[in-house]
Amino acid sequence: MVAMRNLILGSVFLSLAGSIWGAMFIAVRLSIFVIPPIPLVWCRYGTALAALTALMFLTKASWHIDRKDWKILLLSAFTGQALSIVTQETGTMLTSAQTGSVITAATPAFMVVFGCWLLQEKRTCGRVLSVVLATIGVLLIVFDPDNVQITVLGGISLFIAAVTWALMSVLLKFLAKYSVVTLTFYGVLFAFLMLTPYAVFWLATEADFSAMAQPEVWGSVLYLGFISTTAGFCLWNKGLTYMDASIAGLFMFFQPVVGTFLGWLLLDEPVTKYFWLGFLLIAAGVVLSLRGGNTTAEEKLAIAREK
Repeated sequence: MVAMRNLILGSVFLSLAGSIWGAMFIAVRLSIFVIPPIPLVWCRYGTALAALTALMFLTKASWHIDRKDWKILLLSAFTGQALSIVTQETGTMLTSAQTGSVITAATPAFMVVFGCWLLQEKRTCGRVLSVVLATIGVLLIVFDPDNVQITVLGGISLFIAAVTWALMSVLLKFLAKYSVVTLTFYGVLFAFLMLTPYAVFWLATEADFSAMAQPEVWGSVLYLGFISTTAGFCLWNKGLTYMDASIAGLFMFFQPVVGTFLGWLLLDEPVTKYFWLGFLLIAAGVVLSLRGGNTTAEEKLAIAREK
């Protein structure tokens, strides 16, 4: 019963995070041509820090991080909150949303690799097959031969985003003893500070403040900060505590599903039979992965202490 409860809770948190990020591509596309990737992420994190600081006080989360854990926390912030998000938004600017979804669909595969390498998670045939099924499902949903825009820099950027996000997700498993809000706050804070020098320079020399004042631009920044970053990161980090990283990665596939659905709902983009077939394959992959056994972050820490 406890194991099933962990899988259900983890699935809910990770599904919500993936769904929130599915709408993120629309917000990025509305703002990225006014605010370049690095300043956009900086604005996004500055907004998120206000919400995360309030959450730290409201939830009475501890501000303390053990000295031995700072290295992992800084590495996760650099790889995930800074490098991954900047390269993801760079790739989104240089390619189409469909192309971005296809390339970032590699994230779960890298989470399986890093999970087996760093966390000694089981690499079963079922888990490998689940990633393959879900990846095929994503390709069916988002691949449109007439709307694929690939540049070398865009493709490389999205590939780096997939690898670094997978690495961050696995590194966070080593920090499971800390509050989700605490980890998210420090990760966003460090990334914000890393990006500040360039962002301030851009604001002082190149920013078009009249364009930034457009409702769709500042509205997108608010969504990216409050919803995509604060809510999305907290939900994702919480979900990771309940599942193996190699299972959790599959919930990244909710991004293109939700993105395609919103495109149909808001932009009158067609939804074909391939969408439904792809969705069924993604669902089959997720269900298959959940049947392969699971260990929570607390159980991993206990096993590590016994060694």
